[in-house]
Amino acid sequence: MTLFIADRPNRIGQLATNAVQAARAAKGIVVAAGGDGTINTVAQAALGSGCAFGVLPQGTFNYFSRVHGISSEPDVALRQLLSEQARPVQLGLVNDRVFLVNASLGLYPKLLEDREAYKKQYGRSRLVAFGAGLMTLMGAHRRWHLAVDADGQHRELHTTTLFVGNNALQMQQIGVPEGEAIDRGMLVAIALRPVGRLAMAWLLLRGAVGKLGDAERVVSLPVQTLKVASTRGHRRVKVATDGEVAWMRMPLQFSVAAEPLWLVKPPEEAGLGETA
Repeated sequence: MTLFIADRPNRIGQLATNAVQAARAAKGIVVAAGGDGTINTVAQAALGSGCAFGVLPQGTFNYFSRVHGISSEPDVALRQLLSEQARPVQLGLVNDRVFLVNASLGLYPKLLEDREAYKKQYGRSRLVAFGAGLMTLMGAHRRWHLAVDADGQHRELHTTTLFVGNNALQMQQIGVPEGEAIDRGMLVAIALRPVGRLAMAWLLLRGAVGKLGDAERVVSLPVQTLKVASTRGHRRVKVATDGEVAWMRMPLQFSVAAEPLWLVKPPEEAGLGETA
């Protein structure tokens, strides 16, 4: 067994590539230990490599591991790695970047950046994450004017954030019924029509109690491909993929990856949040 320790964030990508190469040479598996962002980076390197992939979840929400029945308890997760087999799981792509849970532009990436700043000051917890989100939503919101092609159907959309989900558990928890389409090989696009600050806070509360899909100012639809361009000529935009924010060139191309990630995991019936 070879350990690759990511002591600096800017080294994670290269370490992930090195780990995959070492796993292939040893005819073994590559295992990522961390939250969804770290797992994303290693999955990016593992996709298409022919190398099986394992997870030891250590994040706050762990949506990827939970939806696939991987335990948040390290000893149980390790036993699963040793006893289960590699099974195909769906990945999303935005341009050439993998996302396991979600990808987004607009308000959500700003929320993530603000949340990280709050976590550095107040610590990592769901309460801190919720409070940081509320503070961001009560601030000024940029409105995006987008030309969207969803599976060949064109529409123009004014929104504060566009969110594309690839995790049925997350969709279930915020109350978006179209999340069931993810199990049928699709993604789910969610857009928030522009609203005032109080209405935005109300939407956050609805999402927290699993009622977001019932809100009038929310548009959600299942898609296999989604092309997003700016009608105002923006060439680049900040995009969040599984909690990590980076600049990307527009238009953005969202799709289901043509090949799966081979994840060591329990059978499907153990997923959607079960941890044993």
